[in-house]
Amino acid sequence: MRKEVHGKGSAVIRDLILGGQDGLVNVLGIVLAVAEATHSTQMIMISGLAATFAESISMAAVAYTSSKAAKEYYQKELETEQKEVEAVPKEEREEVRQIYARKGFSGKLLDQIVRKITSNKKIWVETMMRDELGLNPQEFAHPVRDAIIVGLAAIVGSIIPLISFVLLPVADAVILTLIISTLTLFVSGAAKGKMTGVRPLKSGVEMAIVGMTAAIAGYLIGKALGALPGV
Repeated sequence: MRKEVHGKGSAVIRDLILGGQDGLVNVLGIVLAVAEATHSTQMIMISGLAATFAESISMAAVAYTSSKAAKEYYQKELETEQKEVEAVPKEEREEVRQIYARKGFSGKLLDQIVRKITSNKKIWVETMMRDELGLNPQEFAHPVRDAIIVGLAAIVGSIIPLISFVLLPVADAVILTLIISTLTLFVSGAAKGKMTGVRPLKSGVEMAIVGMTAAIAGYLIGKALGALPGV
Protein backbone atom coordinates (compact mmCIF):
# COMPACT_ATOMS: atom_id res chain seq x y z
CA MET A 1 0.00 0.00 0.00
CA ARG A 2 1.39 3.42 -0.98
CA LYS A 3 1.39 6.02 1.74
CA GLU A 4 1.05 9.65 0.65
CA VAL A 5 1.55 12.85 2.59
CA HIS A 6 -1.11 15.49 2.15
CA GLY A 7 -1.99 18.98 3.31
CA LYS A 8 0.16 21.16 5.53
CA GLY A 9 2.77 18.48 6.16
CA SER A 10 3.34 17.87 2.45
CA ALA A 11 3.79 21.60 1.81
CA VAL A 12 6.44 21.87 4.54
CA ILE A 13 8.31 18.79 3.28
CA ARG A 14 8.15 20.15 -0.27
CA ASP A 15 9.63 23.48 0.84
CA LEU A 16 12.38 21.76 2.85
CA ILE A 17 13.41 19.59 -0.09
CA LEU A 18 13.18 22.47 -2.57
CA GLY A 19 15.31 24.84 -0.50
CA GLY A 20 17.83 22.23 0.62
CA GLN A 21 18.32 20.71 -2.82
CA ASP A 22 18.67 24.05 -4.57
CA GLY A 23 21.11 25.40 -1.99
CA LEU A 24 23.27 22.29 -2.02
CA VAL A 25 23.46 21.93 -5.80
CA ASN A 26 24.21 25.59 -6.53
CA VAL A 27 26.87 26.00 -3.84
CA LEU A 28 28.40 22.61 -4.67
CA GLY A 29 28.92 23.72 -8.26
CA ILE A 30 30.51 27.00 -7.12
CA VAL A 31 32.72 25.31 -4.52
CA LEU A 32 34.06 22.75 -6.98
CA ALA A 33 34.69 25.42 -9.59
CA VAL A 34 36.61 27.63 -7.13
CA ALA A 35 38.49 24.63 -5.72
CA GLU A 36 39.65 23.61 -9.17
CA ALA A 37 40.52 27.16 -10.20
CA THR A 38 42.33 28.34 -7.04
CA HIS A 39 43.09 25.38 -4.71
CA SER A 40 42.62 27.93 -1.92
CA THR A 41 40.58 27.02 1.16
CA GLN A 42 40.09 30.70 1.95
CA MET A 43 38.71 31.48 -1.51
CA ILE A 44 36.48 28.40 -1.39
CA MET A 45 34.99 29.40 1.97
CA ILE A 46 34.51 33.06 1.01
CA SER A 47 32.83 32.25 -2.30
CA GLY A 48 30.82 29.41 -0.74
CA LEU A 49 29.51 31.49 2.16
CA ALA A 50 28.69 34.41 -0.14
CA ALA A 51 26.76 32.06 -2.40
CA THR A 52 25.05 30.51 0.63
CA PHE A 53 23.54 33.76 1.85
CA ALA A 54 22.73 35.03 -1.63
CA GLU A 55 21.06 31.72 -2.47
CA SER A 56 19.02 31.59 0.74
CA ILE A 57 17.74 35.15 0.33
CA SER A 58 16.93 34.58 -3.34
CA MET A 59 15.14 31.28 -2.66
CA ALA A 60 13.16 32.79 0.22
CA ALA A 61 12.08 35.71 -1.96
CA VAL A 62 11.02 33.40 -4.79
CA ALA A 63 9.10 31.17 -2.37
CA TYR A 64 7.29 34.17 -0.88
CA THR A 65 6.31 35.77 -4.18
CA SER A 66 5.23 32.49 -5.82
CA SER A 67 3.23 31.40 -2.78
CA LYS A 68 1.61 34.83 -2.50
CA ALA A 69 0.73 34.84 -6.20
CA ALA A 70 -0.77 31.34 -5.91
CA LYS A 71 -2.77 32.41 -2.86
CA GLU A 72 -4.11 35.46 -4.71
CA TYR A 73 -5.02 33.29 -7.70
CA TYR A 74 -6.85 30.85 -5.43
CA GLN A 75 -8.78 33.70 -3.82
CA LYS A 76 -9.79 35.06 -7.23
CA GLU A 77 -11.01 31.65 -8.39
CA LEU A 78 -12.81 31.14 -5.08
CA GLU A 79 -14.75 34.38 -5.54
CA THR A 80 -15.61 33.37 -9.11
CA GLU A 81 -16.95 29.99 -7.97
CA GLN A 82 -18.97 31.61 -5.18
CA LYS A 83 -20.60 33.96 -7.71
CA GLU A 84 -21.35 31.09 -10.10
CA VAL A 85 -22.98 29.02 -7.36
CA GLU A 86 -25.26 31.98 -6.66
CA ALA A 87 -25.87 32.96 -10.29
CA VAL A 88 -26.14 29.60 -12.06
CA PRO A 89 -26.78 26.95 -9.38
CA LYS A 90 -28.29 24.49 -11.86
CA GLU A 91 -25.15 24.40 -14.02
CA GLU A 92 -22.87 24.23 -10.98
CA ARG A 93 -24.92 21.41 -9.50
CA GLU A 94 -24.58 19.50 -12.76
CA GLU A 95 -20.81 19.98 -12.62
CA VAL A 96 -20.76 18.37 -9.17
CA ARG A 97 -22.78 15.48 -10.59
CA GLN A 98 -20.30 15.02 -13.44
CA ILE A 99 -17.34 15.14 -11.07
CA TYR A 100 -18.68 12.30 -8.93
CA ALA A 101 -19.99 10.37 -11.90
CA ARG A 102 -16.42 10.29 -13.21
CA LYS A 103 -15.38 8.87 -9.86
CA GLY A 104 -17.70 5.92 -10.45
CA PHE A 105 -20.83 6.91 -8.54
CA SER A 106 -24.25 6.53 -10.15
CA GLY A 107 -27.97 6.19 -9.50
CA LYS A 108 -29.45 7.04 -6.12
CA LEU A 109 -26.07 7.17 -4.40
CA LEU A 110 -24.90 9.82 -6.87
CA ASP A 111 -28.11 11.80 -6.28
CA GLN A 112 -27.53 11.66 -2.51
CA ILE A 113 -23.93 12.84 -2.85
CA VAL A 114 -24.91 15.76 -5.06
CA ARG A 115 -27.75 16.73 -2.72
CA LYS A 116 -25.50 16.56 0.33
CA ILE A 117 -22.70 18.64 -1.19
CA THR A 118 -24.93 21.30 -2.74
CA SER A 119 -26.95 21.72 0.47
CA ASN A 120 -23.95 23.53 1.99
CA LYS A 121 -22.56 26.32 -0.18
CA LYS A 122 -19.20 26.36 1.58
CA ILE A 123 -18.66 22.64 0.94
CA TRP A 124 -20.09 23.07 -2.54
CA VAL A 125 -17.57 25.76 -3.49
CA GLU A 126 -14.68 23.89 -1.85
CA THR A 127 -15.61 20.79 -3.85
CA MET A 128 -15.54 22.77 -7.09
CA MET A 129 -12.19 24.34 -6.21
CA ARG A 130 -10.61 21.01 -5.32
CA ASP A 131 -12.15 18.61 -7.83
CA GLU A 132 -12.84 20.87 -10.81
CA LEU A 133 -9.88 23.27 -10.65
CA GLY A 134 -7.43 21.08 -8.70
CA LEU A 135 -6.61 23.85 -6.21
CA ASN A 136 -5.67 23.12 -2.60
CA PRO A 137 -5.37 26.23 -0.36
CA GLN A 138 -3.16 24.43 2.17
CA GLU A 139 -0.32 24.30 -0.34
CA PHE A 140 0.12 28.08 -0.44
CA ALA A 141 -1.76 29.46 2.56
CA HIS A 142 1.30 30.87 4.34
CA PRO A 143 3.71 32.80 2.07
CA VAL A 144 5.84 34.06 4.98
CA ARG A 145 6.15 30.58 6.48
CA ASP A 146 7.05 29.16 3.08
CA ALA A 147 9.74 31.80 2.59
CA ILE A 148 11.28 31.13 6.01
CA ILE A 149 11.31 27.35 5.53
CA VAL A 150 12.79 27.53 2.04
CA GLY A 151 15.38 30.12 3.10
CA LEU A 152 16.54 28.14 6.14
CA ALA A 153 16.58 24.89 4.16
CA ALA A 154 18.69 26.61 1.48
CA ILE A 155 21.20 27.69 4.15
CA VAL A 156 21.47 24.16 5.54
CA GLY A 157 21.78 22.66 2.07
CA SER A 158 24.38 25.23 1.05
CA ILE A 159 26.57 24.60 4.09
CA ILE A 160 26.84 20.85 3.44
CA PRO A 161 29.38 21.21 0.58
CA LEU A 162 31.51 23.55 2.72
CA ILE A 163 31.93 21.38 5.82
CA SER A 164 34.70 19.21 4.40
CA PHE A 165 36.85 22.22 3.53
CA VAL A 166 36.93 23.30 7.17
CA LEU A 167 38.36 19.93 8.20
CA LEU A 168 40.55 18.72 5.34
CA PRO A 169 43.01 19.90 2.68
CA VAL A 170 41.36 20.97 -0.57
CA ALA A 171 42.04 17.77 -2.55
CA ASP A 172 40.68 15.48 0.17
CA ALA A 173 37.81 17.85 0.94
CA VAL A 174 36.63 17.76 -2.68
CA ILE A 175 36.31 13.96 -2.58
CA LEU A 176 34.51 13.94 0.77
CA THR A 177 32.21 16.76 -0.35
CA LEU A 178 31.22 14.83 -3.46
CA ILE A 179 30.40 11.74 -1.38
CA ILE A 180 28.43 13.62 1.28
CA SER A 181 26.56 15.72 -1.29
CA THR A 182 25.63 12.68 -3.38
CA LEU A 183 24.29 10.85 -0.32
CA THR A 184 22.37 13.94 0.80
CA LEU A 185 20.80 14.37 -2.62
CA PHE A 186 19.88 10.69 -2.72
CA VAL A 187 18.20 10.83 0.70
CA SER A 188 16.34 14.02 -0.26
CA GLY A 189 15.20 12.45 -3.50
CA ALA A 190 14.05 9.30 -1.72
CA ALA A 191 12.05 11.42 0.74
CA LYS A 192 10.52 13.33 -2.15
CA GLY A 193 9.63 10.07 -3.87
CA LYS A 194 7.94 8.74 -0.76
CA MET A 195 5.92 11.94 -0.50
CA THR A 196 4.82 11.95 -4.15
CA GLY A 197 4.24 8.22 -4.54
CA VAL A 198 7.28 7.62 -6.77
CA ARG A 199 9.61 4.74 -5.85
CA PRO A 200 12.09 6.20 -3.32
CA LEU A 201 15.07 4.44 -4.93
CA LYS A 202 14.24 5.82 -8.37
CA SER A 203 13.58 9.33 -7.08
CA GLY A 204 16.75 9.30 -4.98
CA VAL A 205 18.94 8.18 -7.87
CA GLU A 206 17.40 10.77 -10.20
CA MET A 207 18.02 13.63 -7.77
CA ALA A 208 21.58 12.47 -7.10
CA ILE A 209 22.30 12.31 -10.84
CA VAL A 210 20.89 15.79 -11.46
CA GLY A 211 22.87 17.25 -8.57
CA MET A 212 26.13 15.61 -9.50
CA THR A 213 25.69 16.66 -13.13
CA ALA A 214 25.63 20.25 -11.88
CA ALA A 215 28.74 19.50 -9.81
CA ILE A 216 30.59 18.13 -12.83
CA ALA A 217 29.61 21.23 -14.80
CA GLY A 218 31.06 23.36 -12.00
CA TYR A 219 34.26 21.36 -12.02
CA LEU A 220 34.66 21.75 -15.79
CA ILE A 221 34.07 25.49 -15.56
CA GLY A 222 36.67 25.78 -12.82
CA LYS A 223 39.14 23.74 -14.84
CA ALA A 224 38.61 25.98 -17.86
CA LEU A 225 39.05 29.15 -15.81
CA GLY A 226 42.16 27.75 -14.15
CA ALA A 227 43.71 27.19 -17.57
CA LEU A 228 43.34 30.85 -18.56
CA PRO A 229 46.54 32.93 -18.62
CA GLY A 230 47.14 34.84 -15.40
CA VAL A 231 44.56 32.84 -13.38
